[in-house]
Amino acid sequence: MAMSSFVLPGISSSQLYTQNQLKRASKWVFHGGVSVRSVKIMMHVVDHNQSQMGRSGGGGDVSHGLHKALYSLPSRFFLSTIHFLQGYYEFTRPLSITDIVSASEPDNLAKVRISYKGIPGSYGEDAALKAYPNCETISCSDFEEAFKAVELWLAHKVVIPIENTSGGSIHRNYDLLLRHRLHIIGELQLATNLCLLALPGVRKEHLKHVLSHSQAFELSDTFLNNLGVSRENVDDTAGAAQIVASNVLYDTGAIASVRAAEIYGLNVLAESIQDDSEIISRYLVLARDPIIPTAHKPFKTSIVFTLDQGPGVLFKVLAIFALRDINLSKIESRPQRNRPLRVVDDSNTGTAKYFDYLFYIDFEASMTEPRAQTALEHLQEFATFLRVLGCYPIDTTI
Repeated sequence: MAMSSFVLPGISSSQLYTQNQLKRASKWVFHGGVSVRSVKIMMHVVDHNQSQMGRSGGGGDVSHGLHKALYSLPSRFFLSTIHFLQGYYEFTRPLSITDIVSASEPDNLAKVRISYKGIPGSYGEDAALKAYPNCETISCSDFEEAFKAVELWLAHKVVIPIENTSGGSIHRNYDLLLRHRLHIIGELQLATNLCLLALPGVRKEHLKHVLSHSQAFELSDTFLNNLGVSRENVDDTAGAAQIVASNVLYDTGAIASVRAAEIYGLNVLAESIQDDSEIISRYLVLARDPIIPTAHKPFKTSIVFTLDQGPGVLFKVLAIFALRDINLSKIESRPQRNRPLRVVDDSNTGTAKYFDYLFYIDFEASMTEPRAQTALEHLQEFATFLRVLGCYPIDTTI
């Protein structure tokens, strides 16, 4: 490749060389996967930098040139290039990538943006702030919109609830995991604290109505029966707090979070009003790109697959994991939307129709472990469809 005779101020010819090469290769990685041509160019960039380091006795300027070239890439190419270079450098130890790997997180480039369903003060935003305390949260009207915010580059990541100890699985979000091409990169557990909120100066006995989400009413049924108030459903718990505050409703309370009370200027009349003393919700964090599993913490892998009809097929699939001492932490089945019924020829009674299911499984092993890789290879012998939804660190904190 011919060198440009024009060098930008403060950038050496080696740095400009690196920038031009990386920009070209990263576009191929982003648009068409890791092609042979993009591999050769990236290898050439790395080798060029390493040779320059050898001649300069450490190559501080050249290493800086590689970093500067990475920062010059458009944001949509940056992560795919980082992931590629990270994998390459893992096998070429002479050049450290500590700075490059840390820069691959959006948190270090700009404030990370997290989309969630609801408005400020909702439990979804609480989960986003627990995962990324300094993040910029992006409010979305529904879960579909929250997913699309990441796909359209409006957000770096999305946080969604997937199950809770009271209501079980959130089936809508299982369907969205399959519909969208995002990757699970993390999970977190959040204790739910349902609170009764009202305007300042209002006491519980003054309330005639309470606003909240229907699930919040179900979880605090005993408390509300004793309070003797009417219930009015709204789309979001934080939205209930906002309505009470904005309309100055002195005879109406809201069931929402402590943060919602702070945001909308309401008082907390009672905390932990849920019937179950402890309700834990599990949330998933998804992004456009998967993360690279590491060995210093336990990882979990989520997959979805379909099976052919037959006696004992599901048992054989579960045995695949048991024989390799892989613990299954979650099993969920959902009817296939595009083919809800399977027609089977029964020799005794003619044709019969059965539900056709998708199976979602979370297992406690990393995709870097040989036992997990062989388990999935074995699973493919039975599965008519298989997709890895993500491999991510296990969260044990609440």
